[in-house]
Amino acid sequence: MMEFSCQSISRVYPSRQGMVTALDKLTLHVDSNEFLCIVGPSGCGKTTLLKLIAGIQSPSVGTIQFTQPAPKQAPRCAMVFQDHGLFPWMSILDNVAFGLETQGIPIAERRESARRWLATIGLTAFARHYPPELSGGMRQRAALGRAFLTNSPILLMDEPFSALDAQMRLFLQSELLQYWAEKQQTVVYVTHDIDEAILLGDRILVMSRRPGRILEEYRVPLSRPRALQDMTRPEAADLKWKIWKTIQSEAQPNSL
Repeated sequence: MMEFSCQSISRVYPSRQGMVTALDKLTLHVDSNEFLCIVGPSGCGKTTLLKLIAGIQSPSVGTIQFTQPAPKQAPRCAMVFQDHGLFPWMSILDNVAFGLETQGIPIAERRESARRWLATIGLTAFARHYPPELSGGMRQRAALGRAFLTNSPILLMDEPFSALDAQMRLFLQSELLQYWAEKQQTVVYVTHDIDEAILLGDRILVMSRRPGRILEEYRVPLSRPRALQDMTRPEAADLKWKIWKTIQSEAQPNSL
């Protein structure tokens, strides 16, 4: 159980054209066990925001406050990236177990936990394979397993399914909903796909073009548990239209 707040955070970084403001005085609060989706145009600072929450980068201005200290046996945040982030020199089994390795869990115990997870996601037969030998969807399932297995209270996801074909994307969205319902982690999920945000999220934030700010907040009017067929409901279509109208003026290409 963990919630956090970003208070007027800005992030400025150097470029060849001078200093660039990626985020500007952004404020948000994320509740415990909430599934928060963030949409916005390319380059609006969505990935930067995730890195700040994860502690990979620090805000130039402002603070990020968590309601509880980081767990002793797990990192506060786990991340899933668009390109899966698996280590190509490690087997799928050891990739899934890697988060437990960083926590000092003995090798036999972490591998047993990873085997159980691989059975859950249908990858038992590929435990000794390496990432380049698997399809994109299989690699993303392994990446999800590694993130969930860490038992981190906060899961940060940066467009994890955007490079997959439509069929695999829908399959993994359904799997993610099932895993999240069981784990009840706090999730911040970045996506360009409005349909995906509505299917997955409790709440959707729409960001402006760079420098990134929060333009609007929308509550998703769909009950849980949620399924793909819920996207055919009139309230889902109405919300999609509202979000698109908000983001439309921000979706033009933005240059440095």
